[in-house]
Amino acid sequence: MVLQAKYSKIAVLAAFVILTIAGLVAAQESGQQAAPAAQPEFAGVVKAAVGKYFYLPTAKGYDIVVQGQIEGKDASFLAGKEIVLKGEALKDEPSLLVADTIAVKEGGASRNIFTRAEEVKVDDYVGTAARATFAQLKITSADKAADWEGKGTGKVYGRLITAKSPAGQDTYTISVLDEKGKEVGKIIVDGATDFARYYITKLQLFDRFWLYLNIKDTVDAKVRRKTRELFHADLAFAGLF
Repeated sequence: MVLQAKYSKIAVLAAFVILTIAGLVAAQESGQQAAPAAQPEFAGVVKAAVGKYFYLPTAKGYDIVVQGQIEGKDASFLAGKEIVLKGEALKDEPSLLVADTIAVKEGGASRNIFTRAEEVKVDDYVGTAARATFAQLKITSADKAADWEGKGTGKVYGRLITAKSPAGQDTYTISVLDEKGKEVGKIIVDGATDFARYYITKLQLFDRFWLYLNIKDTVDAKVRRKTRELFHADLAFAGLF
């Protein structure tokens, strides 16, 4: 009887130890699951900013999107400012970083100027997969409208010519170049998305690059022969490839 009681006490003690260890492990795992993931933090001077998009050199590989206003302004307000950014990559577009908080450095101190409170909407964003759907337009002559008509979208390699409208807004014309760098014709740009204009700003050190187009109306044949203006288009993206 004494021996049985002794083993009984040992069994109870062992069960207590096992339950205690299991409880500690469960608590630790629960704590690990509950801990929020650390957000990436980037600091530096904003080099390009248009609409809701901006570029921070220290956030390598990312385009940054701001959903909402920054003290009543869009992201263009940030150009040239030193900031501290916290955010997270968009799941469907890992090269696009969503800004969650932005602090601006002023006089040696940081002041928070933005905290995201809205769901992200990037209707004009052209990601890597979408860019692959823009086939190269092989434009050989102003007389060959079949080189672009009926294609819907396409990309051309050329020079973007910027001018100012009477209202002071930027207007664009694309000088289309052949493989030898000779001009084949011009494309009239009716409009450009904020994302396209943002990339144009990023590419300001380059005078030639790829321009991604939503193709619109063809210029009348008589006018084409005289002006070499080929067709109207909206600009969706600009890039080095």
